[in-house]
Amino acid sequence: MYKNEITDIDNSSLERLCTDSVELVKYVRNTVANQVNIFQTMTYYCIGKWIVEEQQRGAKRAKYGKQILKKLSERLNQEFSKGFSVDTLENMRKFYLVYQDRISEKLYQKFAVEKSEKASRILNEEKPFQLSWSHYVKLMRMEDETERQFYETESIKNGWSLPELKRQFGSALFERIALSTDKDQVKQLALKGQVVNNASNVVKDPYVLEFLGLEEKSKYSETELENRILDNLQKFLLELGTGFTFVARQKRFTFDEEHFRVDLVFYNRLLKCFVLFDLKIGELKHQDLGQMQMYVNYYDRYEKTEDENPTIGILLCNEKKDALVELTLPKDSNIFASKYQLYLPDKKILKEKLKEWLEDAGSELDS
Repeated sequence: MYKNEITDIDNSSLERLCTDSVELVKYVRNTVANQVNIFQTMTYYCIGKWIVEEQQRGAKRAKYGKQILKKLSERLNQEFSKGFSVDTLENMRKFYLVYQDRISEKLYQKFAVEKSEKASRILNEEKPFQLSWSHYVKLMRMEDETERQFYETESIKNGWSLPELKRQFGSALFERIALSTDKDQVKQLALKGQVVNNASNVVKDPYVLEFLGLEEKSKYSETELENRILDNLQKFLLELGTGFTFVARQKRFTFDEEHFRVDLVFYNRLLKCFVLFDLKIGELKHQDLGQMQMYVNYYDRYEKTEDENPTIGILLCNEKKDALVELTLPKDSNIFASKYQLYLPDKKILKEKLKEWLEDAGSELDS
């Protein structure tokens, strides 16, 4: 009897029940996790504030900052077992010093002094900290304020995990985007992150593909390069940036009884357009640019819909001559040639390059 009753259940209704239940549990868990992150980060901010105030209460006390941290560490660990080492408390102190203008006096009073239930509502309204404590430990070690704000903004916008944040920082994403941005827009990177509103916004030069595990000087084919990219698709999407989704590999189309294949096809939902990638392991030639132009033309005429924007073509190459690219392509072209490198860039060199670039821009404006 029981078995018959089970077979009579409406499968679609049961599936809806299961789906709704799973989504609700996910929602609650994410909400709880976010609330824990907010309260933990806020707690560490307040403790950091008190440590700074205690250390600065006089020149004599300031000399014994380590003793203050040690004493506080012993007391907190005695009360809560673990989690409050001297190093952790030092991070709290530094966290407050870096973000001390982030919290309003009203929020501080309600949260740390009054310990009011209203603090939760104010936290949700003001949203001073939207990432985990581990994210902020990484962020506060970045000395440049603009760079630090950029990575915080991008982490929030894109939901980067801590490993993803570390990877993007290690790949010098900020410097690479800044160097390809109008000089007067660099400061906007800190406030808005990477803004995607035209084709040039989604193109990087170079692309950093250290996660492929290919040796810089070893011999590998274009097919192997493509396979490695697809084996590491999530990491490649992270490197591509905001709004990309994978569509196809070796996308075949026929024109005038001849077959052609596009190496990799993506779609950018922010720009509402296809983005085609052609992989080249040698030096870029003008024939390669002409071939990509044909691919882009085909997609514009036969694949994109009326409400979509023109297709973007990116040639990913090991070597290129900028003069050749500039001479071959029209100025308003949606085709780009970018180098790729199989190792993480030297951030120090890129920082110096960015500094010189911005100083030159300042000189031009002054003159």
